[in-house]
Amino acid sequence: MFQEPWLKGEKAAVLQGGFLLADKLCQTGSLSAVKKEEWSTVGRPIIDSIGELYGQGQREHEEQVCLRKRILCTIWSKLLEKERGKNVETSWKENALFSILNQLPDINRTVLFEVIKSMDFYKIYVELLMCLQPADLGLEVEHLVQYVTIETTAEDAQLLLEVWRGLWRGNWGGTETFDRVFVDQFTDAPSQAPKRAKLGPEITSDRSVMFHLFRAVRQIKDAVNSSDLCCFALSNCLDSIYTSYLLDQQKELSAREKLERLSVEVALAKEHNTTERFDLVKVISEAQKDLAAVETPSKFKPAGLTFTKAMQTALCLLHVWEERGLLNVAEKCNQRSVLLLRNSIHRMLQSLDKCSETEEEESANELKNALKKISEGMLHNEPTKSSFEMASIAMAIIDHRLQGFQEFPQLFVAELSWSLDGNEWISCLERNKTVFKQRELVMKLVSTLTAKCQTDESVQNCRRLKDVVVDLFCELPTSDKNDTLVEMINLSKKGLHGHLPQALTEGFSEDLNLAFNCIIQGGAQSNSDLAVTAIARVAFQNPEATLRHCCHLAVMNLGAHIHLSKILKCLSGLGAQPSNEERMKTGESLLCRCLQETMEDKLSSSKEQEQFLQFLVTLMEPSGDTGRSFVPPQEAFQTFILPYLSSPSSHHYSLELCLRLLHSALVLEPQDGSSHWIMDCSPFPLLYCLCQLLSDSCRCWEVTSEDVHVSMESKEVLTSILSTLGEVIGKEVAAAPSVWSRALFWLYNKVEALDWTVRFHLKALWGDHFKNEVPSSLLEVCDLPEQEWSGMKLAQYGEGTGLLAWLECCCLSDVIQNIMLESLSLDMLSPDTVSMFSKGFLLALSQTLPWCTMGEWARLIQAVKHLLNSGRLHVPYSLEYADFLPLLDLRAFASELRQSVLLLRLFQLLCGSSCADWLPRPGWSHVGRLYASTIRETLDLLKAKLPPSASPSDDPMPGGEVGCQEVLFVLTQLFCHVMHVHVMMPSQSEPLFLCALEILTLYEMTLAVHPKSCTSLESDNTRHFLKTITDNLESEHMKSILQQKIAQL
Repeated sequence: MFQEPWLKGEKAAVLQGGFLLADKLCQTGSLSAVKKEEWSTVGRPIIDSIGELYGQGQREHEEQVCLRKRILCTIWSKLLEKERGKNVETSWKENALFSILNQLPDINRTVLFEVIKSMDFYKIYVELLMCLQPADLGLEVEHLVQYVTIETTAEDAQLLLEVWRGLWRGNWGGTETFDRVFVDQFTDAPSQAPKRAKLGPEITSDRSVMFHLFRAVRQIKDAVNSSDLCCFALSNCLDSIYTSYLLDQQKELSAREKLERLSVEVALAKEHNTTERFDLVKVISEAQKDLAAVETPSKFKPAGLTFTKAMQTALCLLHVWEERGLLNVAEKCNQRSVLLLRNSIHRMLQSLDKCSETEEEESANELKNALKKISEGMLHNEPTKSSFEMASIAMAIIDHRLQGFQEFPQLFVAELSWSLDGNEWISCLERNKTVFKQRELVMKLVSTLTAKCQTDESVQNCRRLKDVVVDLFCELPTSDKNDTLVEMINLSKKGLHGHLPQALTEGFSEDLNLAFNCIIQGGAQSNSDLAVTAIARVAFQNPEATLRHCCHLAVMNLGAHIHLSKILKCLSGLGAQPSNEERMKTGESLLCRCLQETMEDKLSSSKEQEQFLQFLVTLMEPSGDTGRSFVPPQEAFQTFILPYLSSPSSHHYSLELCLRLLHSALVLEPQDGSSHWIMDCSPFPLLYCLCQLLSDSCRCWEVTSEDVHVSMESKEVLTSILSTLGEVIGKEVAAAPSVWSRALFWLYNKVEALDWTVRFHLKALWGDHFKNEVPSSLLEVCDLPEQEWSGMKLAQYGEGTGLLAWLECCCLSDVIQNIMLESLSLDMLSPDTVSMFSKGFLLALSQTLPWCTMGEWARLIQAVKHLLNSGRLHVPYSLEYADFLPLLDLRAFASELRQSVLLLRLFQLLCGSSCADWLPRPGWSHVGRLYASTIRETLDLLKAKLPPSASPSDDPMPGGEVGCQEVLFVLTQLFCHVMHVHVMMPSQSEPLFLCALEILTLYEMTLAVHPKSCTSLESDNTRHFLKTITDNLESEHMKSILQQKIAQL
């Protein structure tokens, strides 16, 4: 409960004095019995005291309104205290108004209503009425009607009409604290029947507020003595009939219609303003209430008053006042009253056609005729609806957040932007950014800014407007930002700057650099939301420049591609697909064009290519929220891969990058379970193109002038792509064989002209439709089932090439390799056969090695190990790099040693005079890398075989360090083999040099862990021996480093 006294101290004393003085002046004895005719003499002290209270220099207008309301609440509460017989014993404890009410004498209704009339408290009285419950509200209206219908004066009529207008407008439910305290005066104690009975026999509970108001206006019609009051009364009647009977549901006017009506009301209010200060906001608020009331069905149920009776009342008033000449409003009435009535008549004439019952229709026709007659005699000229006035009103509504202010921003940013001074209009936008924070309004402002830039608008104002537009865009939710970016890109690839003069785009480059520099320098620690907003801000102004800069930094700055891709994926609008018209011009999205430019012009190193690839692959990955890709894989294929495969010479990036991109795109499966995107990209012609490239890889070491050179790295990616495509497309073919069978046979026949191994990479695609076709010579060394395998005669595979074909099959896949090993036909009981096989194997291996990728070579080495361990491959181990016979058990390392000797013999054959010019320098570098990879794999196996390190305090077990001695011996042999190969090769191989360093490092580490593995003399001899081996190196730099490493052993 609100317990603070409303009026205290001096204010309470002033009000008390006025009431006590008035009470003494009453001829009837007290204010509780004062009559209406006595008020002119009795009421003066009360009026003076109230005027003195709220005229004591309040700081704010709101304080004055609040004080007036408290005064009226106090007077009304004093009246209720008497009428409802409040208990003093409980009131002083519970009633917050007890202290001030106890100081005032008893009063009656005359005091209340005369104070309202004298002090112009109509609005406050209506606000308090609207706080009451319907029953209490009806009772209070009855009191008012009874009062004004007795000895009615023009002021009484004005009181009734003002209250009626306020109730019709509606202002339900006060929220101020003292409003609630006042309402409690009605609910604390029930009304007593005897008290209420004195109000008259006509007051009954089944009558509505509308009933009493219409009855009252009919009773006081003779007291209406001016055309202004006449117009006021008729407007009330007609508007009440309209909203109670003719308006079925809420009727919304457009923002422009509302603004036009408000501008007329404001113009009229200015004409009749008599004060120095014109309160535009107050005038608009009052006019808005009228507009809102007209659009809303009445909240008062017209119980006791039928539609016909209401129309008959209006007709009665029309006839009476017409006879008295009060309806000649053209000369006797102010323009506002005329406009009010004319609008009411216009609404009624438009709606009276709804009457359906006979009695209603008769009254409606009669009322229509009477209203038409009055309307014809009215002035039809109204204040001009100036666009400046409308813009000023809209600005005031937005500035002060008046009722329905959300409806006006769109009108304000578009049509009204030309009605105000540019500076004033933009200032309103700057003050109210939160109101204009909508995507549609941002786009409207873009159009307005573009139009203003083409006029004589000052550059300064245009720049301010541009800043406002950009700020508003930045405050939009991310989803709205993206929708806006899509619209801007569709308008122009340069976004906002595509429509602005150069004077407004100056300094953008600095802003662009600053935005990205802050993000790059902040890295992963920077705030992601702020980073997204910063990029969105510059992208809105110029998406093309932003995307170009983003792509450039993603390639040039180490690690930047990770953070930038995350930001771009939040701004999906930048990756929007182009419109059909734009697609016909360019063929791809703006983002893909920028990525394409970067791919063509910026990739000058392998590191930049790697970053670009990772950047694009990240953008192709589906989003966790939507499942959509920022750059759809299909679009990436159409933009970057297909053009290169169609015309390699017109592009500056490498085939390997193109293929790696395709491989990355292929592994991104659709999220919605639909068919793979590659099926929409002519998959079978694509397969044939890739098969051609793979077939051409056998000429990788030939020096040609062809546009496309398939490197070993490209071949490795190609084989992976073909395997993936075979699986993906194979599933689609299996699901709908009738659809794809023709294309499948077309591809199989086309591939026949290519290298025979190509078909094996599409094994998943062929399924069981075709046999495995291999050179006939392969069938001479293998026992393969005829149901699955068939031979074919190939010119380059004559007699004695079976092992070559066998090794090439071992390279293809693990499955094919297992088949080859199981089906190999070799008589193990014949020493000559095994010996001949081993020699033929070495020769075939020398022909296969240079054209193996890293993966294929790893498979070949697995086959070699299998043959060595099974005894089918005979490789004797000679101690050519040992001065004395080592008394060691080398059986655990037999496979590694024999493999190393086999590779040594292989390179002796390759580097011999018969093959000296066989490979170009890149080819030798490649085989060096393959050999080094095998040696590193052997080193890993040796590390695994090393015994665990023993504690220094433990005594060594007899023979406990034999394993370490053997490892050291094997490492020495491997080092010598590597140095031998290194020296034989036509060019110095850095991979082999690094491999030798790794061998020495492992040797050093083994000695450090197991120091007793070697005596001092043995160590000295080993160092001398290894140094002698390195003396054969041509590179002084490599020799120096290796010998320094050997000296440290």
